[in-house]
Amino acid sequence: MLKYRLKCLELNSLSIYFVLQSTFFMSDQQQSLEAIRDIKKMMERSSRFISLSGLSGVSAGIFALIGAGLAYRSIYGYYGRYEDRGRYQGADFTQLVWDLMGIAMGVLALSLIAAFFFTWKKARRNNVPIWDPTSRKLLINLFIPIVAGGIFVLGLLHYNEWRFIAPACLLFYGLALVNASKYTLSEIRYVGIIEIVLGLVNMWWIGYGLYFWAVGFGIVHIIYGLAMWWKYDRAA
Repeated sequence: MLKYRLKCLELNSLSIYFVLQSTFFMSDQQQSLEAIRDIKKMMERSSRFISLSGLSGVSAGIFALIGAGLAYRSIYGYYGRYEDRGRYQGADFTQLVWDLMGIAMGVLALSLIAAFFFTWKKARRNNVPIWDPTSRKLLINLFIPIVAGGIFVLGLLHYNEWRFIAPACLLFYGLALVNASKYTLSEIRYVGIIEIVLGLVNMWWIGYGLYFWAVGFGIVHIIYGLAMWWKYDRAA
């Protein structure tokens, strides 16, 4: 009987030992996983600007759709005056070009202001700097294709090749997003590819440039912004 009790005690002690060992092992493993997650977050923050807010994309898309509506009204008014007079007037076309440029600049300015506000708000909430070497690299890589595209569009306007302005804007903007995606959220790259595809397709459907512009800068931005808000910002 005594041997049996000693054997049971030995087995119980061994079981307790294994339970404690498993508990400590799981605890150490959990701590190691948490440490790895922290290191991963630190590496992402140092190499990628992750404070972009999905609401920036939503607001940019809304502004783009409003701008497309205003542009459609201007174009419709231009052709209405043309039909009323029964002849072409250079002053009317010049006014149309200035109206469209003003609308585009207004949409761009409002989108940039909204992007800065929501990004600053998210960075402040996460207690991370909004201006650091990574954000500078992001902006440099973003604006190189955008500036080149802007100069290209001005050349198109100079030679009255206004039909190719919409596809050129989509193409250069898509290239800018792809170029800058390595310094921010990886989803930006896919948005850039979509913009490039829309620009290339628009080259074969020249008369529908405004519709492609509305889809690329409006609807795509809204869908992307909502998806990013749901994935990154909703729980914050």
